[in-house]
Amino acid sequence: MERQMKLEKQALVVTKEFQMDGEAKSAVGYGSGHINDTFLVEGEKRYILQRMNRSIFTHPEEVMENIMGVTSFLKKKIEKAGGDTSRETLNVIATKNGKSFYVDEAGEYWRMYNMVEDAVSYDRVESEQDFYESAVAFGNFQQLLSDYPAETLHETIPGFHDTAARYQTFLKAVEEDICERAAEVEEEIAFFKNRKETAQILGNMLKEGKLPLRVTHNDTKLNNIMMDVKTGKGICVIDLDTVMPGLAVHDFGDSIRFGASTAAEDEQDLSKVSCDMHLFELYVQGFLKGCGGRLTETEIKMLPMGAKTMTYECGMRFLTDYLQGDVYFKTHREGQNLDRARTQMKLVADMEEKWSCMEQIVEECAKIHK
Repeated sequence: MERQMKLEKQALVVTKEFQMDGEAKSAVGYGSGHINDTFLVEGEKRYILQRMNRSIFTHPEEVMENIMGVTSFLKKKIEKAGGDTSRETLNVIATKNGKSFYVDEAGEYWRMYNMVEDAVSYDRVESEQDFYESAVAFGNFQQLLSDYPAETLHETIPGFHDTAARYQTFLKAVEEDICERAAEVEEEIAFFKNRKETAQILGNMLKEGKLPLRVTHNDTKLNNIMMDVKTGKGICVIDLDTVMPGLAVHDFGDSIRFGASTAAEDEQDLSKVSCDMHLFELYVQGFLKGCGGRLTETEIKMLPMGAKTMTYECGMRFLTDYLQGDVYFKTHREGQNLDRARTQMKLVADMEEKWSCMEQIVEECAKIHK
């Protein structure tokens, strides 16, 4: 509590460095993100202020360069379509020196966005319509950026969705066992080892040119879409820290991992965890509609593999972090990362049982959204 109060006091001081309308009256902790420190700033208008996590984003300048490039590109597309650029993409508030970020005396990086007003985000799927609208929004994100030169973006977290590299990191964590936890999770370790081929498939297809390089969001959870409170439509994709070159099927897969699960990410009762095929179909429909025909036939065919791979990878990362002492993902209770790993394992196993159903759903939806 004391640390949070100190941070909020510091955040209020930092607001003076940005070109806000008027002065900030308050800066309080905001949101449920695992990575950055986020504050809601209130004054004449509302803003989002963030202190970037430098232990994860070791080159914050490159993160901001990616964000500025992509949001500028999106604004042009939105303007051309007659949309509202103040609500349909993030707007970075410049510092008083005209930069996209501020560096304080301690070397910490801060950036500010406009608040997307009259919109909300959800940590869990509240309604089927919300999930569908998020799919349309992430698909539309792919469509709008389909002609952006993905190769010009910085890889701000090298190997972020290099599942094969993640697998090697996992093996190293098991071998080193610095917290002496490996013995208690032998079953979980075996689960990922027994499916090591999953780590290779999509990466190999990219290397072979069977899947195209795209601009990808890389954190396509439901809570990274702002929903208009009046229309219920997904209007703005947020949290662009991990926008990088990647695979469209990864973005699709991460959404399914998070949104089609029937339980919370850290659910301890695994009997509650499964991949809901109705929600899966709903998301496929929305995503393909939003993409507007920009995906290749191979990309569409590999959507189920995207879902399985992202779930496998995320579960492996949670287990790796647990083995390394919970140093990456924020935890609020003991064993939370292990519980997160177990829910992902349950989802992977459930997808394997429902594989033919997932493939059939994608095939049928693709006929509608050619």
